[in-house]
Amino acid sequence: MSKIVLQSIQTILDTIPAIKYIDEDWGQLDDYSPNPPTQFPLTLIDIGNLVFSDIGKDRSATPQNRQMATGTIVLSIANLKLSNTSARAPQPQKNNSWSIWDIIESIHGKLHGVKVDGSAGAMMRTAMRKVKRDDGIQEYEVTYTIGMSNV
Repeated sequence: MSKIVLQSIQTILDTIPAIKYIDEDWGQLDDYSPNPPTQFPLTLIDIGNLVFSDIGKDRSATPQNRQMATGTIVLSIANLKLSNTSARAPQPQKNNSWSIWDIIESIHGKLHGVKVDGSAGAMMRTAMRKVKRDDGIQEYEVTYTIGMSNV
């Protein structure tokens, strides 16, 4: 179930041309400075946590005990920020520096309220935070909640 959800999100995000690298988060941005094994801009997809509850039995299924899961999907959205957005910077430079916000909005437009799999409910954005880094990579984590049944 979780694999299908992650693959579905990857397929949806692949329709956003501005994102050059989309993958499951296995630590690509951790401890690889200054050369992470990615292209930029990127989106990394991970399951933040899932909480399971029992909903009964289906003797025709394996396993027979059925569960419902609710939890989070965390998207790490990052880009190399090689130029600044100061008030006196040239406008093309500022436009390029602000591009991560366009990507975040494009992702939100594709995922918010969308069911990514037949037994998964709609993804709903619940949080966003900036990740402090010291390597020139601008990174934000956007969290979506999701529910899945009969897992």
